[in-house]
Amino acid sequence: MAHSHETTARKVGDILGKGPMMQGLGVRTEACEKHGEFESTGSRFLGTREIWTGCPACAAEEKAAAREAEAQRQAEAQRARIEKMISRAAVPTRFIGRTFANFKATTEGQEHALEVAVEFAEAFHEKHKRGLGLVFSGMPGTGKSHLAAAILQSILDKHSGLYTTAMGLIRMVRATWHRESDRTEEEVLAMLASVDLLVIDEIGVQYGTEGEQTILFEVLDRRYCDMKPTILLTNQGKDGFRDYIGARSFDRLTETARWVSFDWASYRLQARKDAA
Repeated sequence: MAHSHETTARKVGDILGKGPMMQGLGVRTEACEKHGEFESTGSRFLGTREIWTGCPACAAEEKAAAREAEAQRQAEAQRARIEKMISRAAVPTRFIGRTFANFKATTEGQEHALEVAVEFAEAFHEKHKRGLGLVFSGMPGTGKSHLAAAILQSILDKHSGLYTTAMGLIRMVRATWHRESDRTEEEVLAMLASVDLLVIDEIGVQYGTEGEQTILFEVLDRRYCDMKPTILLTNQGKDGFRDYIGARSFDRLTETARWVSFDWASYRLQARKDAA
């Protein structure tokens, strides 16, 4: 092994003994088919190989193209990542792509609801630490789901989330009671409690039975104890909402959730009028 090192060292020494490793050859004028004449700088490596610089404009274009390609690759990777997260979050297809920018806010109430939603999303890190949530209350078609989906989609690059309806959540838990279920009730409850943001739509569409209230309370209570934000959407006023979810759950939300009223006419009704 020592003999090999000595041989290599001698060869390197022989080469270096012949002169400098890199010798400058000065500057000469070259021509680029695309950009015309340019000054090329030459060097001779180890006394034998000559290297002349190429067209600087071509080199700059190649670097720019490489940067653009890399930016596009990163954007596509980010888009694919967000799409995967949206799929996992179960955002309804109709609401994928709903944003704050395409929410129609033409009245004072609509502008207020939009401001609350934007502030919640922008300050989600703080909301998440404190376990603060929202309750959107209003008739169907007033934009509650739009803003809730916009909030959820806006935080998915850094946080986990899930969109479900009240009955969907209850069926999810009840499905574990079947003998052939591959998940236990505890596993489903733990999942519902662990996501960073849970959106529960259509609360109060049906009368809340005691069994439904028990399941909903279990989810909300776990999230309350773990300080995880929840957004709840309802067509009910405060009294009807309390009757559906139960006094215990309502008491939890009174402490942690901001009530936002969507007290204007349905967008869908206006859209039908405009189309008529």
